[in-house]
Amino acid sequence: YGTSFDTIFQSITSDNGSEFADLTSCLEHTATEVYYAHPFSSWERGANEQNNGMIRRFIPKGIDPQSVTPEMVHRVESWLNHYPRKVLGYASSFDVFYQYTSSHAA
Repeated sequence: YGTSFDTIFQSITSDNGSEFADLTSCLEHTATEVYYAHPFSSWERGANEQNNGMIRRFIPKGIDPQSVTPEMVHRVESWLNHYPRKVLGYASSFDVFYQYTSSHAA
């Protein structure tokens, strides 16, 4: 999102997994704040946990990740992004993100 990155992504909260170890240094030249949730504190990332539960409707916990096709990932991703959310006035996250990025385009 180029020069709009800092406006669109004001903060990012992640867990402490090794896949996020370099996140802070990747974003050091931006105004985006990086926060790390405390270990075993899933309530600090409530929206993330909600999404994980929704993903588990399609891809149960314990399934071999190698058995999940890229097509299945795309279907689940599309479903999640177009799912109406009460917190967004029953708009989807896709709709809200599209409207926001369109109005803040650099």
